Parts: sequence; C-alpha cells; structure tokens
Amino acid sequence: MHRMQSIAPNLLTTERLILRQWQESDRDAFARLNADPVVREFFPGVQTREESDADAARVQKAIEERGWGFWAVEVRGGASFIGFVGLSIPRIQTHFSPCVEIGWRLLKEHWGKGYAREAAVECLRFGFEKLTLQEIVAFTVPLNVRSRAVMERIGMSRDAADDFDHPNLEPGHPLRRHVLYRLSRSDWARLYAPGDTSVSDVHSATRK
Repeated sequence: MHRMQSIAPNLLTTERLILRQWQESDRDAFARLNADPVVREFFPGVQTREESDADAARVQKAIEERGWGFWAVEVRGGASFIGFVGLSIPRIQTHFSPCVEIGWRLLKEHWGKGYAREAAVECLRFGFEKLTLQEIVAFTVPLNVRSRAVMERIGMSRDAADDFDHPNLEPGHPLRRHVLYRLSRSDWARLYAPGDTSVSDVHSATRK
C-alpha cells in the first residue's frame, strides 16, 4: 500500500462538475440527503441532523488535513450542492487495510445523469496521478446494484474471494456482507489515457 500523502487542498473540475471543500451552506442539503430512506437504503438507517452535520465536519476536516477526501460536488451553472464524491481512508480494519477507497453519495434527484461516474473518473485520475496510489478500492452490499454498476463502469473489478463481512455490523445483520472492487494503478493506466476523462472506451453502458 502506498504511503498516504498530505498535499495542499485541491479543487477538482470536470466538464459539468466542481469537486471542492465543504461549506457551511452545504449542510442543509446534506442533511436532507442523509434523511432520505431511498438514498440510505443500503445503510443501517437514516441519519439525524446532528449525525449528518458530524459527518460533514469529519470529511471537511479530512480535506483540510490531507488536501483530499470526499469532496462536495456542485454542478457548473446549476445546483450548488448535489452530494459528495471522492477518496477516503476507511476507518474499518479489514483484510485489504490499509487502503484508499473511492465513494459517492448524491441526492436522488441527481441520479441517472452520469454525475457519479464523471466525478469518480476525475477522482481516480487524482488518486493515481497526484497521490501516486498503487490501488483504489470500493465496497458496498451485494444488492446495491446502482453503485456496483458505477464501480464497473469506471473500470473496477471484483473477485468474489475478496468479499467480506463489515466489522461494524453484527453477525446476521442483512447488510453485513460486502463486495469489494479494486482498480490497480497498472489497470488504470491501461484503461485511461493520461488526462482523459472519457470512459466511453472503458464501458459503453448507459450512464449512471
């Protein structure tokens, strides 16, 4: 596992999106996102406003300290906050720790527009080019087919032997079992030309 780096705070951009540090004004929309049972379908439950604010503060602090993390996402010329996409160091200990994961969570009215994939591709580029990571992972529950589709569309792959039980959920919990996806630096270099944010040559499936 490549040693974690701390760098100057970064702002990432794509054709349609801006990935940036969190602002106080993001918290109302973030709380609405975390109170939505559809968005939180594959989490143990929805969050209270206090829990949501605590999560926002935690990811904001991570970006302040490292220069990267789960960035707040806004649409150029449009919505000022639609959720987050970015990179993080999972707090759980598993067979693939230590690691850097890629993740996303968007307000459901912004699903189906390709935003998660577009932002995730830029985060992969940042992770491999700027942080020089050797691997980036992603994980979710088996039934979360929407997120799994994004993982596959950005070039990640799953080996069933990597599947694991989430250590923070008790045995028998319906969400305990997780699937793990990986993308290595060498596979990223093979799939993506440097600086290319088009994934049409990687996966031609319908945009998520």
